[in-house]
Amino acid sequence: MAIRIDTIVVGPFEVNCYIVWDEASKDGLIVDPGADADDIFRGVQRSGAHPRAILLTHGHGDHIAAVDAVKSKYNIPLYCGEGEEKMLADASLNMSSALGNPIVTRPPDVKLKDEEHVVIGSLQFLVLSTPGHTEAGVCYLHEREGILICGDTLFAGSVGRTDLPGGSMDKLIQSIRTKILTLPDQVICYPGHGPRTTVGAERNSNPFLNGEIYV
Repeated sequence: MAIRIDTIVVGPFEVNCYIVWDEASKDGLIVDPGADADDIFRGVQRSGAHPRAILLTHGHGDHIAAVDAVKSKYNIPLYCGEGEEKMLADASLNMSSALGNPIVTRPPDVKLKDEEHVVIGSLQFLVLSTPGHTEAGVCYLHEREGILICGDTLFAGSVGRTDLPGGSMDKLIQSIRTKILTLPDQVICYPGHGPRTTVGAERNSNPFLNGEIYV
């Protein structure tokens, strides 16, 4: 089995929406459909993937605006971390109302717990609870392929902001140190914004993690 990932950059905040699929079975996932549903649909068509579920790393408005459109088109379930459903239902909590475009979604079909294995068709990911950017954000690890979809927890050379509702820099750094930096250096990290990176690169050069920036 080979895992393929295409990135569709969506919305004014340039969110990375990921289309993830098994090249053999074509079973696919759509991660963080944050806006521009038609672009996502075209990306799915180009990939040849058959979407089986939507996975959310967290519930901020810039990551969820196209959830209902994607869910309706493909008739697939929505997954998020247990506790994050509050943000999906509250435009104030997910910050979309502050930007003048209130966004809520349908309730999630599945609420995920830390260290739970998500099996969707031929795809399997380990859920890593990583609070800090939000109260119940999660990352998704494909252990065999060495792929981590890390949302806004960790970026290339930076970390997620923590000055929004539910944010905590202490919790965020603890999440990264205990859940991400314990992974092998070669694990490829796919963040919610910006370029991909690796665990090793962030371990060695991320100023928030190597002591260059005091947090």
